[in-house]
Amino acid sequence: MAELETSSLRGNKKVIRAWTVYDWANSVYQLSITSAILPAYFGAVAKGDEAGYVSFFGFQIINTTLYAWAVSASFLIVALFSPLLASIADYTGRRKLFMQIFTYTGAIGCASLYFFTPGNLEFGIIAFVIAGIGYSGGLVFYHAWLPEIAPKGMEDRISARGYALGYIGGVVLLIANLIMLLKPELFGIQPGGMAARISFVTVGIWWIGFAQITFAYLPKYFKTKTSKKHQIINGYRELRRVFAQFLSQRVLKRFIAGFFFTMMAVLTVMYMAANFGKKELGLEDEVLIPTILIIQLVGVIGSIGFARLSERIGNIRALIIAVVIWVGICVGAYFVFDAKGFMILAAFVGLVMGGVQALARSTYARLLPQNDDDHTAYFSFYDVAEKFAVVLGTFFYGLLELITGSMRASILLLGVLFLIGLVFFLLIRNEKALLPATK
Repeated sequence: MAELETSSLRGNKKVIRAWTVYDWANSVYQLSITSAILPAYFGAVAKGDEAGYVSFFGFQIINTTLYAWAVSASFLIVALFSPLLASIADYTGRRKLFMQIFTYTGAIGCASLYFFTPGNLEFGIIAFVIAGIGYSGGLVFYHAWLPEIAPKGMEDRISARGYALGYIGGVVLLIANLIMLLKPELFGIQPGGMAARISFVTVGIWWIGFAQITFAYLPKYFKTKTSKKHQIINGYRELRRVFAQFLSQRVLKRFIAGFFFTMMAVLTVMYMAANFGKKELGLEDEVLIPTILIIQLVGVIGSIGFARLSERIGNIRALIIAVVIWVGICVGAYFVFDAKGFMILAAFVGLVMGGVQALARSTYARLLPQNDDDHTAYFSFYDVAEKFAVVLGTFFYGLLELITGSMRASILLLGVLFLIGLVFFLLIRNEKALLPATK
């Protein structure tokens, strides 16, 4: 199709629909790879000794701690290099190209997990890290499109629409793969790990395939700058400039602090929930994977519901309600010892997980300075903050398990992080700019 002019992006329904399809495309990674199938497969092929210790390049480490730190590594790499990449994207106008590179990298990493077998744990972890780099790196550029395409006041609904579509897409592919996992004989597959390995390939194909819809409608070049000096370090200068901007704005500063601590907890739950259910509660895959499905299905309702709630009471007040529910979930998880309790908590997790993420993204878009159109730099800061949140959250989660031998102490840590985030959100709950418009 012909390239759209930059001026025609905002409010363009075709572009908005194509943008939300990227959530449909890449959310299968988050569900099938990090939340459901890979954790279950990882637990089967990397059991280790009685205490769960495995050998990784000669080092002895608890299997679930290794998994958590692999997540940390992938996000740390992107956090360190995304300012550089965002800078080059700004100066060359090739934002979509970088989004494509990360998409293909992540999808190939997913498909490469097909070769992850009990005898090559190191290869499996490396492929997992590469997939994570592709996923989180692509989001740096994906998020930056939101303020460019959303009409003023519609950021919440469009952001929520993307998350809801992502949840639905993830569920569709997971159900198809779940049938293959539970009934491999229907597909001529021998029982064992082959069905899981094939599912990793389907994730890669799905991700690349549906992303083509997004790439077809986003412009090839976007706001190319005339100067090409200092491309290598300019991204970090922009990061410093944005950070200084935050320090000078009370509301923005408090929001990003609350966002940071909240995302430390939310995203750690997202990546480690299945491991908690499998290791601490002894849940079988037949219970665990359908429970993850519950989270996704309820997440569709939650992401849309919180967008509507924010229109009635304001973004920050809606976020406060979600974070309070998260604190209750962490307290409940500490005292859960059976499948029934885990499934009840899963329903609440689904309710608030999508709501928090969608609202955080749209609230940030609303708070951006109106006289500065360099949204890639601002969303680079947003993504760096989010990725360092994942790095620290999963690192300390794994560290506490390593020290205590149990994930329950890590759950309490997540509750404390939510409380800290809640304090920062309470400080800006009455900010007029984040309240619904009066009629």
